[in-house]
Amino acid sequence: MPISKSLHKVSKKLSKQSSGSLHVKGRKFKQLNRATERDIKLKLKKHRFAEQKNHELLYYLFVQEYINEIPDKSSFTIDDMRHIIETYINRNDEELEEFEKERRPGRPMTNKHQIKVEKKKHDEHLFQTGYRIPDLTDVLTVTRLRNWNGTSGSASSWKWKLVSKSDATDATTAENDTEMS
Repeated sequence: MPISKSLHKVSKKLSKQSSGSLHVKGRKFKQLNRATERDIKLKLKKHRFAEQKNHELLYYLFVQEYINEIPDKSSFTIDDMRHIIETYINRNDEELEEFEKERRPGRPMTNKHQIKVEKKKHDEHLFQTGYRIPDLTDVLTVTRLRNWNGTSGSASSWKWKLVSKSDATDATTAENDTEMS
C-alpha cells in the first residue's frame, strides 16, 4: 500500500518531471487524482468540525449571556440549568411561527424553515437524552464562564454536567462525575 502524501507534495514532484502532460491511465495521473480526493476529503472534515465547534461556542455564549444577566447569583440549581436549556431550545420559536404564518396551505416548507425545525428537533432529542452544559452548580465554573473570552481553549477548564428533562439521568451523571474526580 503506498504511503499517502499531501496534494502539495505530489503536485510538486510531478511538476519537476520533464514531460509536461500526464496520460489519463498513467500511474502518476492516478497518484495525483488520489491526492486530490484525499485533500478534498480532509477539507470537508475540517469544515464540518469547525462548524460543529462554532455551534457549541454559540451555545456556551448563550449560557454566558444568560448567567451574566443575573450577576448576584453565584451558582445555579439543576432546575435553573433546565430552564436555560429550554430557553436555548425555544430561542427561534417566534421565527418558526412567522414561517408557519407565511406558508400557504399545501405548500412545502422552505429550506430555512426546515433547517430550523430540524435543529429544534435535534436539540429536543439531546435534551431528552442528556444535554451537556457547564456545571453551573459549581461556583468556580460559573465565575470562569462569566469571565470567558469566547475561545474554545478556555472551555476546557469548566466542569461539565449532563442535564436532561427527567431526574433519573441527572442522578446517574452525578454519580459518574464523582467517580471520575
